[in-house]
Amino acid sequence: MGTHLKPGDPAPEFAAPATDGHLLRSTDFLGRKLVLYFYPMDDTPGCTKQACSLRDTSASIAARGAAIVGVSAQGSESHQRFTEKYNLNFPLLADTDLKVAKSYGVAGSGLSGLLRSVAKVSERVTFIIDENGRISHIIDDPDCPDHGEEVLALL
Repeated sequence: MGTHLKPGDPAPEFAAPATDGHLLRSTDFLGRKLVLYFYPMDDTPGCTKQACSLRDTSASIAARGAAIVGVSAQGSESHQRFTEKYNLNFPLLADTDLKVAKSYGVAGSGLSGLLRSVAKVSERVTFIIDENGRISHIIDDPDCPDHGEEVLALL
């Protein structure tokens, strides 16, 4: 696991443009759970399976009081295409400078981090954040096709 964060830690605050271009902030989710998942790139096989799994379980996730937000380094236009193509029903953050990924420790470090920065991809890690803004669970090796079920088991 590349992140230095652990369950019980306060989740780092973030602010980044969402799929529709408006600024989405971590503070927008205080009072409810947040499934914040980092993924390498829009419209790639593993990332698509992961997003669609979360899409397909989103009603059950919402019924347990949680919102879903995806984060990757592509811009809002790429996220809009990805969202439309797969009918995603949650926002994707455009973390084009990897600022959010770095704050969560999923941008890699050393040579790996340098390569990820150049390629503009983060690690694939999911954080489940509680209503008070604390990390309750970290999934550092998500099962992409069944990721929604993984998340549900922890909510």
